Amino acid sequence: MSAFLNETVLEVRHWTDRLFSFRCTRDPGFRFQAGQFAMIGLMVDGKPLMRAYSVASPPWEETLEFLSIKVQDGPLTSRLQNIQPGDTVLINRKPVGTLLLDNLLAGKRLWFLSTGTGLAPFMSLIREPEAYDRFEKVIVTHTVREVEELAYREYITKELPQNEFLGEMVREKLVYYPSVTREEFPNRGRITELMDSGRIYADLNFPPLSPEHDRVMLCGSPEMLADTRARLEALGMKEGSAHEPGHFVVEKAFVEK
Repeated sequence: MSAFLNETVLEVRHWTDRLFSFRCTRDPGFRFQAGQFAMIGLMVDGKPLMRAYSVASPPWEETLEFLSIKVQDGPLTSRLQNIQPGDTVLINRKPVGTLLLDNLLAGKRLWFLSTGTGLAPFMSLIREPEAYDRFEKVIVTHTVREVEELAYREYITKELPQNEFLGEMVREKLVYYPSVTREEFPNRGRITELMDSGRIYADLNFPPLSPEHDRVMLCGSPEMLADTRARLEALGMKEGSAHEPGHFVVEKAFVEK
């Protein structure tokens, strides 16, 4: 059996000249948990060229969706950005990852902190009913450079609250907090700045993060991960894993190529 599944591209959306997403078929045998990533790629010169991508679609959906940056000289994304419906993409059969609900201790509020394409795993998790069963509030933050890079903003704010299965939970528990660093926007600045100043907590009417009540998932640029992890550890929060659940978890497989 091949290590890879051959899936057919169904739809491609170019959000900006630096950001795109695509949807493809899903083999019935491909099982994953919300928050996991898979190695995906293309055949190049007769060999598979693969990179780690978080699955943006929820486990219950019949198709798979991925969000990607475009790197003009990137070995994979320079090619992947040109895919069209009908093209074939490769997907590794075994998804993995640390952004799992089971890797967190019980708590009141679940924070998804993301930059750029780091939003992808949280797009899966905000459509996972178990997230709402376990927490009183689910807060997804998305920080980008320019407003047009706020992928899925309209879906999160308009479509998801009307979903026939999840709508009630979403309206009651999901909080969306986008921020922009290089353009005028109501929420201006890096997520760490908004946390340090207390602005995000004032805006949302939540107390500052605490090990007692808050659980955090991080996915984004290496700088954001390092800066935010340092702040969480300074609060006395411990990183969780499959062996020992904790206060926060970090996804280190960030696509940059």
